[in-house]
Amino acid sequence: MKILFLGDVVGISGCSQIMNNLLNQIKINNIDFVIVNAENADDSGVGLTKEICEDFFRCGVNVITTGNHVWDQKNIMNFIDKENRLLRPKNLFEPAPGKGFEIYNTSNDIKIGVLNLMGNVFMKKCDDVFETSKNFIEKYKLKEDYDFLVVDFHGEITSEKNAIGHYFDGKATLVVGTHTHIPTNDARVLENGTAYQTDAGMCGDYDSVIGMNKNNSINRFLKKDSVKHFPAEGAATLSGVIVDCDIKTGLAKKIKSFIFGGQLRNT
Repeated sequence: MKILFLGDVVGISGCSQIMNNLLNQIKINNIDFVIVNAENADDSGVGLTKEICEDFFRCGVNVITTGNHVWDQKNIMNFIDKENRLLRPKNLFEPAPGKGFEIYNTSNDIKIGVLNLMGNVFMKKCDDVFETSKNFIEKYKLKEDYDFLVVDFHGEITSEKNAIGHYFDGKATLVVGTHTHIPTNDARVLENGTAYQTDAGMCGDYDSVIGMNKNNSINRFLKKDSVKHFPAEGAATLSGVIVDCDIKTGLAKKIKSFIFGGQLRNT
């Protein structure tokens, strides 16, 4: 069983790369299940829409996760309650539309749990992510409630992501970070069998400042004339991880970074 997880999709560039190349990459890499974080997929670079979700599902995406920008396109609030393949962070303050965890049945009757979490440090205020994780682990068990569990941890700082990875070690198939948009070179299987990477990177134009137009971003740092952030629109890289999963244990056999197209290709 192979799971592909792709990091934050940014703007038109990232969406185009998904829609033009994902199906072929699924075939080439023998992927069985695809999870994509799409919280930046809107043309503006923040939020996502019903139409983007539906396009992604047609291109082979099984589940869409999000993060702090989930509500930036307001019409998604109505859609998320109707679409169980779209998740928002589980530890958002309740009541909130949608859900942060779901179990999905594949065509060959394999159950895959997907848990969407958001960090507490330098992020929008939400419930304590470690308390939420503790409650989750007490309620759900690998190989009892699902065959595999993937955790998308949407967070700013490395130490918080590291800690969550170790906290779920042996209890999840994959823990992968999102939000910072730069892929980290630390993909590995942890001591108790959980695949881990601190950040999956982004699906977007890397000739940019984390997906946004570089000149405009530099001018904002220099406090010169600039406009609101907007995405770069050059050729995008698809960035994420592929995990080879063990159906007997629910844990990871191996993990490798996945890079396709754009400036980061094959590097």
